[in-house]
Amino acid sequence: MGQKGYQSPVKKLLLWVQKQSKKVKIVLFIITVITLLVTLKLAVHDHNYFFVMAEAIHLIGLLILIYKLTTLNTCSGLSLKTQVLTVIFLAVRVYCSFIMEGDIHTVLDLITLVAALWIIYMMKFKLKTSYMADLDNMSLYYVIVPAVVLAFFVHPSVKSYILINRMLWAFCVYLESISVLPQLRLMQNVQILEPFSAHYVFALGIARFLGCAHWIIQVYDNVGSPIFLDERSFLWIPMVFLAEMVQTFILADFCYYYIKSVMSGQLIIRLPVPV
Repeated sequence: MGQKGYQSPVKKLLLWVQKQSKKVKIVLFIITVITLLVTLKLAVHDHNYFFVMAEAIHLIGLLILIYKLTTLNTCSGLSLKTQVLTVIFLAVRVYCSFIMEGDIHTVLDLITLVAALWIIYMMKFKLKTSYMADLDNMSLYYVIVPAVVLAFFVHPSVKSYILINRMLWAFCVYLESISVLPQLRLMQNVQILEPFSAHYVFALGIARFLGCAHWIIQVYDNVGSPIFLDERSFLWIPMVFLAEMVQTFILADFCYYYIKSVMSGQLIIRLPVPV
């Protein structure tokens, strides 16, 4: 009987945060992010591991979707357009990675690409009756065209690679940063998200935070180095940093409601009605 009204410290903290004003929530978010960044910088000496972890978590998110599609036989709540964008930027990144690096990143991206292609196949052919096409209504042109334009004007200036490869690399960076927008639009239309889809989007949020952490720490560690002073590269690094920040922040709001729902013991994620 005495434990019936017991609340864990984490749940009490979330309830307290929920009662705060919007300004206080923003300050608390900034403090939390800075704390996590400092912890990561002190705990992980090779910051390239952040990218490896980000790619691995993205793959785990897709594997969660595969589990959902094979066990529940439904793709409701999933955006086919986000998966198409994922395949596009992964295919370009695999090509660029193979040309430029050919390392663990290439392997992880290739496996992730295969997983995303399998999800598209299931959504378009096997489970198409459960696909919410009317709610997945964001035009791909609004996402792809800006990425193409930015890649044409702002791209890395690595002399050892031909211009088209440098543009392609920039394109996949920009496209990845906003590829989740169709999924977020569908979630706003639905308002209620079942657990597996929510786990997938939360995995994307964690992956992007790690990618963003990599660039924040890289900028902190290398300000004043030659690459930051190179006139041909001074726009590229801020744009990569901005792209990572954009996707991190557009997923931050969902991650808040995800954590809140999980700590409350709710399996269904309920999103607020957009004003």
